[in-house]
Amino acid sequence: MSTIIKELDREYLLSTQDIDFKFYQNEKDFVVDEIPLGEFLGKGNYLILHVQKKELTTWDMIAVFAEYLAIPAQKIGYAGLKDKHATTTQYISVESKYEKLFNNFQHKQIKILGKTRHSHSIRMGDLKGNRFSINLYDVDAIDAGRIEKVARKIAKSGLPNYFGYQRFGREAGSIEQAREMIKGELFIEDAKLKSFLISVYQSYYFNEWLRERVFLSKEKESSEFVLLNGDIYMSNDGKLSTPKLIPSKEFATKKVVPTGLLCGRDVFRAKDDAAEIESKYDDEFLQEKGQRREALVYPSDIDCRYVKKETMLNISFMLPKGSYATVFLESIAGKNYSAKDVKLNKNRKK
Repeated sequence: MSTIIKELDREYLLSTQDIDFKFYQNEKDFVVDEIPLGEFLGKGNYLILHVQKKELTTWDMIAVFAEYLAIPAQKIGYAGLKDKHATTTQYISVESKYEKLFNNFQHKQIKILGKTRHSHSIRMGDLKGNRFSINLYDVDAIDAGRIEKVARKIAKSGLPNYFGYQRFGREAGSIEQAREMIKGELFIEDAKLKSFLISVYQSYYFNEWLRERVFLSKEKESSEFVLLNGDIYMSNDGKLSTPKLIPSKEFATKKVVPTGLLCGRDVFRAKDDAAEIESKYDDEFLQEKGQRREALVYPSDIDCRYVKKETMLNISFMLPKGSYATVFLESIAGKNYSAKDVKLNKNRKK
């Protein structure tokens, strides 16, 4: 099965021998709604704003609010970064003393949808996930049925939790820059750029590890992700463990999920058979803190609506935080994602 991926002014074509479609990252066709961890208290010293933005990054939006309130951007809390080329909603927090100032706030790309109070500010990661609504184009009725069938199959068996190409920035050489910086061959003074390159380095090797594990499962002709002795699992409440016996039952019932390594210090590492693969994508000398990331996530609340006259399929679904809608679409199209494929997304037509 061959796969073609092209990008032209945020127009994406995903094509295989079985399914092909186009999608566009713009404010009409790509909609993202943040799902908070829980309900806000309705009282407290912090004001929670439910905001909508269009064609702005989260950082751009924060900068607008910071300038409007005449406060440092660091005083504004947010849970996660949202796509620029989309219509997105999310929650931000500021001290409640600024509440009256928002009565006169106006911006052509930002709208305040609601306000409430809470006991503390929003911190990075304080979200359950995101709900996406994406229009797919050039879809005939047969492919519309196939797309929904494949999407629901992935939701049941699990979506390989690759980092999407967005993680690696607009330039194809970011991983080479990261390697040079970590080797000490390239000095980076800018703290934000340095942090970005570290994340690129960790994400690249996670993707390559995950790609090998997915291929291993296919080699064993398994419809499910093959578990190995020594895998580290994450439970639904975020706790990590390395059971002596492979927890097949708990995995089947989605109580635990295997994890991959984001290399660095102070992080649990796999053992036994799992360690043989993981060690190929590790860097024990990296000084930044390491983490574990779920190897699989489970899309939920999938809904498909086909508009025959427009040959358009709207697909909506929820993904846990840190997962990428574009990876889900690539998986539906049959693409085996690799960080090496990032360059394909830069092959623009002239």
